[in-house]
Amino acid sequence: MESKLLLENQKICILGLGYVGLPLAVEFGKKYQTIGFDINKGRISELKDGKDSTLEISSDELKKVKRLEFTSELNEISDSNIYIVTVPTPIDNNKTPDLTPLESASATVAQVLSVGDIVIFESTVYPGATEEVCIPIIERISGLKFNVDFFAGYSPERINPGDKVNTLTNIKKVTSGSTQTIATVIDELYNSIIHAGTHKASSIKVAEAAKVIENTQRDVNIALINELSIIFNKLDVDTLEVLEAAGTKWNFLPFRPGLVGGHCIGVDPYYLTHKAQTVGYHPEMILAGRRLNDGMGAYVVSQLVKEMLKKRIHIEGANVLIMGLTFKENCPDLRNTKVVDIISELKEYNINVDVTDPWCSSEEAKTEYGLTLKSDLSTNHYDAVIVAVAHNTFKELGVEYIRSLSKKNSVIYDLKYLFPSESVDMRL
Repeated sequence: MESKLLLENQKICILGLGYVGLPLAVEFGKKYQTIGFDINKGRISELKDGKDSTLEISSDELKKVKRLEFTSELNEISDSNIYIVTVPTPIDNNKTPDLTPLESASATVAQVLSVGDIVIFESTVYPGATEEVCIPIIERISGLKFNVDFFAGYSPERINPGDKVNTLTNIKKVTSGSTQTIATVIDELYNSIIHAGTHKASSIKVAEAAKVIENTQRDVNIALINELSIIFNKLDVDTLEVLEAAGTKWNFLPFRPGLVGGHCIGVDPYYLTHKAQTVGYHPEMILAGRRLNDGMGAYVVSQLVKEMLKKRIHIEGANVLIMGLTFKENCPDLRNTKVVDIISELKEYNINVDVTDPWCSSEEAKTEYGLTLKSDLSTNHYDAVIVAVAHNTFKELGVEYIRSLSKKNSVIYDLKYLFPSESVDMRL
């Protein structure tokens, strides 16, 4: 009864309104007074206009949420009682966790925190980060004492960008709190919007660890399939046929080879390995999987160049079209896309590279990667085409259209198994 009373008449503030924060703000805004905060004034402006550039929330859905407001002004969130932090947790050029956004968000919360407030973190971190990094910042700036004046929790995000089936409310949510009472409050808070239910972890550290191993497990499994693909290519065996045959066994996991990018799978394992090394353990399998997956862009290009040479296509000055830039299909998200590895590697051979992608923003591609996207494609122009992302748009265009963009003597490399093997020259 005590925890349920604590949820009444609360004002919730979501800090960070990207792929994770916005869907969360929308769902909470349907039941509670909610305010979404983001330092990007342009993002706030578009959301106030009912537009979401991430395409996770439709304009109609945004406009229907009556208890949700948006702001970039700090003073407008100071009357909140529950603060939920959903900022990115990237890695730097040395593949070391970059906690700068998380530290900045913690400092922001600290400036407006009041006695009795709860701060919940959703950003992916290594086990211990919430209490070792975030809480000390909040205590120092706010002057409040942890678990006396304010409380904390951790409920890892499980957003899958572009997925319209496994949405926020349909995925079970792991929750945790800094005391048993607060853990119950947080669990009931999320349970009130998550149809799939919740799992209350015994501690914040357990919840942090659970999140970081979810994507580490996927990364290691994909690395295995990528290595198998390399072996099968050398043995002149079709990888997809092998996987489909093996998949007839009930407990065979249906992973596919490919580029491993995005904000989660290609990043999260480095958070775990970083923490492991600080306690004196050097991970082997996890880092081996990371090295293999990070090397797939170079492998793809090496295979393409070999096939072009077999067809006596002159490499230097050749024209190659890459279809797809986003890190996954049917999604505008460009974060940590590994397609750029292919582009960089091709340019090492002095190959001319064009990139087309109907899903992503031309401005973002230019800002983030210095790439100018092509929308008007010339026919009979390309020496090779790499289908790098499995957008439905590309599948609907069909392989014959892709052939029409290529010279008579060319290579079509299908990384995503969009087309039958006999209709393309290469598959991963």
